[in-house]
Amino acid sequence: MKLMIASDLHGSAYYAGKLLDAFRSEAPEKLLLLGDLLYHGPRNALPRDYDCMAAAALLNGVKDHILAVRGNCDSEVDQMILEFPMQADYALLNWEGLTLYATHGHLWNEDNPPLMTAGTVLLNGHFHLPAARSHDGWHYINPGSTSIPKDGSTGSYLILENRVFTWKDMDGTPYQTYTPA
Repeated sequence: MKLMIASDLHGSAYYAGKLLDAFRSEAPEKLLLLGDLLYHGPRNALPRDYDCMAAAALLNGVKDHILAVRGNCDSEVDQMILEFPMQADYALLNWEGLTLYATHGHLWNEDNPPLMTAGTVLLNGHFHLPAARSHDGWHYINPGSTSIPKDGSTGSYLILENRVFTWKDMDGTPYQTYTPA
């Protein structure tokens, strides 16, 4: 089973469209969104084609495939236009035998992890930097940002398939993998 993971769209209709093009091409069972879906936030520049309503309409078009958690830039008013739930601070998922603790990263992150059991994967966005590291029995993974990548990184998303995480740029080209051991 294939899972697509993305974070930090920040209201970019352009990158929401690119993400959904990749979604159709990748054909995963679910799209896990790690927050900051519609608003750009006060510390970020406006992303390309900033249009919250257009981004929401695109995401609503695949609402039955979306699992989502709330980011620090997401609010109750965002939930009013999104047709899938996104107000929880975290989600625990079991995917292909991996326990995934999905959160945005502003509350729980690599430097401030929740209680992690052995083998658990902590997934978060927020920092706009792709990353994968092992920590004393648990793993930290960040897909990077789709629309506002930082520190020279590229806009990206993750694919989890056969217990392997693969980072892909927004055109679908793979550039990194990580296998939790």
